[in-house]
Amino acid sequence: MPATSNELTLLHTRKYDTEVYKVDDTRIRAVGTVRDTKPAGMYIEDDPEPLTIHDMRLVIEVDIASLTIADTWLEFEAHPNDECPGIVDHYRQLIGLSVSRGFNRKVRELFGGPRGCTHTTALLQAMGPVIVQSMWSLRMLDKQARGLRPFEIDPQQGEGDGALANLNTCHVWAEDGPLVAQVRAGEWGDSVPVWIRRRLPELGRDLDQWRIENGRG
Repeated sequence: MPATSNELTLLHTRKYDTEVYKVDDTRIRAVGTVRDTKPAGMYIEDDPEPLTIHDMRLVIEVDIASLTIADTWLEFEAHPNDECPGIVDHYRQLIGLSVSRGFNRKVRELFGGPRGCTHTTALLQAMGPVIVQSMWSLRMLDKQARGLRPFEIDPQQGEGDGALANLNTCHVWAEDGPLVAQVRAGEWGDSVPVWIRRRLPELGRDLDQWRIENGRG
């Protein structure tokens, strides 16, 4: 059994944070930050507080219909060298880039190594999948606006209620895997996410009743 964190000497902390908001019916806005801190007293003797050495904030606006970046802003709040913020305008090259498949490859081409800021580029690669995940939230809002429950099968969607948008994105959604076979066989409606199955008992709610209400069995 590995030693617990409080038994070890902390060397470094990095935190990524991304929040995505709906701006209007055409755009969403992703706000991402990456922050590196060193333990108290590591660089400045007797300093009682952790020291922030990197703090970058990146705002990306995305066109919903095309999933392309419409606008972007980058701010450097904490950085080690005076020259660091000089790369900020370079990230305007994100405009027009798709955030769907191929995003990370294009990010590396444009901003990898000396062509960008290492930490901002790492943040970008973390933000792309979050933006794509937010598309499912937009679908939930659209369903609710049309009087459907979040997990009710949407008659406007094709095969699997849109689930095949996940095709080949990970091992679970491999095109020759059992889950995709279930979707294609028309059995997707019987599936209930693990996090739903765990959360309902915490709320004192019955899974079978939830399935009936959402048309899942």
